[in-house]
Amino acid sequence: MGKTIKDQYENLIIGFGKGGKTLAAWLANCGRDVAIIEQSDKMYGGACINVACIPTKSLIENAGKKMPYQDAFDVKNELTSFLRKANYDKIENLPSAIVITGKASFISPNEVNIILSDTGEEKKIKAEKIFINTGSQPFVPPIEGIETSNKVFTSISLMNQSVLVKKLAIIGGGFIGLEFADMYAEFGAEVTVLDSAKTFLPKEDKDVAAEVFKILAAKKINILTGILVEKIEDIDNENVSIQFKNKEGYEEALEASAILVATGRKPMLAGLNIEAAGIKTNNKGYVEVDEFLKTNADSIWAIGDINGSAQFTYISLDDFRLIRDQLSGGNYTSLKQRKQVAYSVFINPQLAHIGLRQKEAIEKGYDFKIAKLPASSIPRARINGNTNGFLKTIVDKKTNKILGCTLICDNANEMINTIQVAMNAGFDYQLIRDTIFTHPSMTEAFNDLYSLI
Repeated sequence: MGKTIKDQYENLIIGFGKGGKTLAAWLANCGRDVAIIEQSDKMYGGACINVACIPTKSLIENAGKKMPYQDAFDVKNELTSFLRKANYDKIENLPSAIVITGKASFISPNEVNIILSDTGEEKKIKAEKIFINTGSQPFVPPIEGIETSNKVFTSISLMNQSVLVKKLAIIGGGFIGLEFADMYAEFGAEVTVLDSAKTFLPKEDKDVAAEVFKILAAKKINILTGILVEKIEDIDNENVSIQFKNKEGYEEALEASAILVATGRKPMLAGLNIEAAGIKTNNKGYVEVDEFLKTNADSIWAIGDINGSAQFTYISLDDFRLIRDQLSGGNYTSLKQRKQVAYSVFINPQLAHIGLRQKEAIEKGYDFKIAKLPASSIPRARINGNTNGFLKTIVDKKTNKILGCTLICDNANEMINTIQVAMNAGFDYQLIRDTIFTHPSMTEAFNDLYSLI
């Protein structure tokens, strides 16, 4: 039998994402009562565990191992089911915490109404502190036919297809689109990417974008840039047509068996009635927060994607740390204290980056040195049979500090963490150059990379 829902809690968290669930566990372990509300029993643990990072990386990993799609699909579902239950139990089993499954909406700045998912019953709960942790969801652009087609999917719904899509068209050439393109190509699908940007990966340095393009093209992924998608129309039960203008302005059409829309994300605020709490949003619709992650409403914070920050699970976790220290008298309380953060794109091999790119260092007027090392020169890369890509770094000539690093190589997502620690600790590049790394490892390539400075 579940716990009884009280009328009032000291702390109320809306959404079961990374920051919220970690905060709930910490509060409960401190003996403070906390209720965490999640509208779906399929989302305990948040998006990362259920529909984003974890299931996609499971599929990507097993695609690389050439596992049949159906087997990889089953492995993914088993993994997410296990993690979902583990996350629910971790909170629900704490004496001072309760998980409430239902849809929340604000009545006032310190009171919410909850419609319970299992019974439809309404409960009103007051709280001294409220934390919004509802996250984001895929954005679907207003393209003719996109809402009526049976062949259009988001990153969430596509992963729920138990049968491999044979011919996939992806609208969007950002990181999510490229991860799915690489994954489905590895599974054996025919993949075309329709990118609205005039150039491929425009934010990256030209040599980085060119290398990623070459790697994906070698997998027979067709990448078209400067594309304006105008109409989507189902042909029959098996095929769909995408009509678009190419970069020269000519009309073209492409047939596929499914379309993935990977055109960004939007905040999940529908039905939350934040207006009743007087909470302001920014021009993109995300909850507006100050440097302490507090909204304009007293005693209401916003954690993770919903506050418009970089949409990474580890950013949401760091949001928790900021709030934890505010509530416990710690020293890490402001976004102004957050240091540089790396990111990784899980194509194969991975793309990872931190700090300034070469073109950004030029724009900012730095006097710098560049070192570049082909992945094919790394013994471990040859052992792993994955020699595509390169390592690139930028070092300030005056200070010997690392300004930025981009890795396109096997295990880049792990390696970049070493550079992140060095940069945020303020180490000179020589420390990385002269560190004794294990052999044979990918990380020891930093010895060679920074010896080129």
